[in-house]
Amino acid sequence: MAFISNGTTILDAGSFSASLGALVHIKTLTASNSSSVEFLDGSSSVVLDSTYPIYKFEWINIRPSQDGRSICIQANNSGGSGFNETITSSLFRTYHKEDNSVANLQYNSDRHQSQGTGLQPISFPTGNGADECTSGEIYLFGISSTTFVKNFIAVSSGYEDHSAAMNTFTSGYFNTTNALDEFKFAMNSGDMISGKIKLYGIKDS
Repeated sequence: MAFISNGTTILDAGSFSASLGALVHIKTLTASNSSSVEFLDGSSSVVLDSTYPIYKFEWINIRPSQDGRSICIQANNSGGSGFNETITSSLFRTYHKEDNSVANLQYNSDRHQSQGTGLQPISFPTGNGADECTSGEIYLFGISSTTFVKNFIAVSSGYEDHSAAMNTFTSGYFNTTNALDEFKFAMNSGDMISGKIKLYGIKDS
């Protein structure tokens, strides 16, 4: 028996006939006074392998336990540990204070890496007040490749710790030809009081 909606066959003989879209939700993890949130391939239904050519993480309303802290990312290659992959990156931000006293566009060399192995900031320092948080997204390309480095692009919005709106743009690459299958999110210091991080796979067209 077929399931038909508005003249379009959605399900027929147990198989989906209509496109379900390219973006597939894989896993949502919730931060609650957490030192880190980790997505590990094969653990708790997490998929981080050759199934998808592009993966996307969204962080939603992440609030730090300490004032002026940034959310960061790191990774492990397949079989690796320590979340210390080599990264080369760049980061800049736009910034506008509530009182209109400052508005600028600025490159931030203190938050980029040149063959570094530390946590990579993907937001600017966020306040820890009750109404302060950061949200954003990061795309990771070809993480299962054993030929190419692993490029990423991130953009975030947040309540900066000096009463300002900020928009942060980060890009770079994990400088490894090994497959990456584990990703860690953490503040550069302190915990994540609250918020969610979602993982999606993006299918080939």
